[in-house]
Amino acid sequence: MTLSDFFTRERISLELTGDTRDDVLGALVSLMALDERAEATLSRTLRRRESLGSTGIGRGIAIPHCRSLTVRRLCLAYGRHCDGIDFHAIDNRPVHHFFLIVAPPVEVSVQYLPVLGRLAQFAKHRDVPAKLTGLRSADEFFRLLESKGV
Repeated sequence: MTLSDFFTRERISLELTGDTRDDVLGALVSLMALDERAEATLSRTLRRRESLGSTGIGRGIAIPHCRSLTVRRLCLAYGRHCDGIDFHAIDNRPVHHFFLIVAPPVEVSVQYLPVLGRLAQFAKHRDVPAKLTGLRSADEFFRLLESKGV
């Protein structure tokens, strides 16, 4: 299992828009290609999760995540916000890079926590924020994941 197994090119955006945390969460949810009702449900669930504590892990990276009936299997999305937004990150710095994790409430394969851990390990590499900032395409994103062995 690699992180690339859970991404699709359609769920990668190098040009997220929005001025607030809720705007960015909505833009990430739209990458999931769900119907309008499912998008609203997922957005509410993510906002509720963020109200418990920010998923901004520092160094310009956040990993919003939740379990939801809106998906049948674990899915990941990546979005880059060039200007960065206040996401109440642990280091109080703007967040530019967002990795969304959505998993069904019950998983036979039990991948949710291992994937969350792999993303956190990936984000700890010193050069990852700069490499994410320099991405020009989804293909480069996949090559970066591969180069880090995740």
